[in-house]
Amino acid sequence: MDARSVIAPLRLGREPSAEALAWFAQGLADGTISDAQAGAFAMGVCISGLGDEARAALTMAMRDSGDVLDWDLDAPVLDKHSTGGVGDCVSLVLAPALAACGVYVPMISGRGLGHTGGTLDKLEAIPGYNISPDADRFRQIVADVGCAIVSASSNMAPADKRLYAIRDVTATVESLDLICASILSKKLAAGLEGLVLDVKCGAGAFMKTQADAHELAKALVDTANAAGCKTTALVTSMAQPLAPNLGNALEIDSALQVLTGQAKGALYEITLDLGDALLGAAGIIEGREALAHALSSGVAAERFAHMTRELGGPVDLLENWQGLLPKAPIVRDVPAPEAGVVCAMDGEALGMAVVHLGGGRQLATDVVDPSVGLANVVRLGTKLSSGDPVCQVHAADEGTAQAAIKAVQAAISVGAAPCAEPLVLETIT
Repeated sequence: MDARSVIAPLRLGREPSAEALAWFAQGLADGTISDAQAGAFAMGVCISGLGDEARAALTMAMRDSGDVLDWDLDAPVLDKHSTGGVGDCVSLVLAPALAACGVYVPMISGRGLGHTGGTLDKLEAIPGYNISPDADRFRQIVADVGCAIVSASSNMAPADKRLYAIRDVTATVESLDLICASILSKKLAAGLEGLVLDVKCGAGAFMKTQADAHELAKALVDTANAAGCKTTALVTSMAQPLAPNLGNALEIDSALQVLTGQAKGALYEITLDLGDALLGAAGIIEGREALAHALSSGVAAERFAHMTRELGGPVDLLENWQGLLPKAPIVRDVPAPEAGVVCAMDGEALGMAVVHLGGGRQLATDVVDPSVGLANVVRLGTKLSSGDPVCQVHAADEGTAQAAIKAVQAAISVGAAPCAEPLVLETIT
């Protein structure tokens, strides 16, 4: 077998065999496939597409290109993945809440992408938190605490690492088949028995329409189930940020407020929705009630604090997180330019405002400032008088603060009352 025998059928609109895809994925991982061949493969998939069987075969081949974890635990091993949104810090709340319900959550997470924040960037706002423990330490923390949120090891789905870098420079990122294989190869390499997907749509998401989100969600669910991982997807609204705070340390604060019972709102509700779907698929009944109790009782907060300590973070996080998290030197109100009702938000523009403050990356080499962002962003339907604050900008200097104020004012529309939209738009099993 050689690369040409895999690429040529794609050019002619025919699907490669499972054996051919397995050979190609291993070649991506060990370097026997050249960048030119990888680019031709990605373009072929992007143009011709793959059927359900070939997509599942590619996903499993990329999973098997490196280490695949195997767990010997006394309860289900479960996880959640989000396709990315603004103010989306659900993982920080859901993982410890699930652990408090008696399941295990080895959560492999990523960094910020585009206008959306990354779970690993948020966790690194906690002083001392180590996102890259060795494999034995990762296993021990999952077994002892019930959850650990970390980065992928260097040998987990290496074919995906290689192919993603090629896709990024060959205009093939948008392929639904390659998106599925990329997301799921890493999740399945974690040895999961069940997965829930949060596929977001709307102004603050990558998928702007529910139809596009539905197509992606269905492909992900079908592929993951074909690979042997029981999976459910929720298509959820990103018409406005989930949490009131946007930015790394600020979103840690939002998550801890929910974990300690000081706040509820959309972040709390979507955590229960996703967790209930995941636990239900694993055969655990009354999951929503169990998750709500884990949050109200403080048990979930204790799990988060325990995980943080085991990964090098402070021992007094729950008692003193507002004193421990980094703070921006400049805080400025963003005044509403006119009176009215908040009727729409450009979530992508809000996310990019955080990026331009230094809270995300414009280049891969950029260093993230964990302290900057937007706090107390108003919700849709809020009545405002002219000059009322729509949020507070947390900035490193006055210049970036003023630029962010203008960006936020342009991103938040005041006018007629907004149309009501539920958080969960659709469930796909």
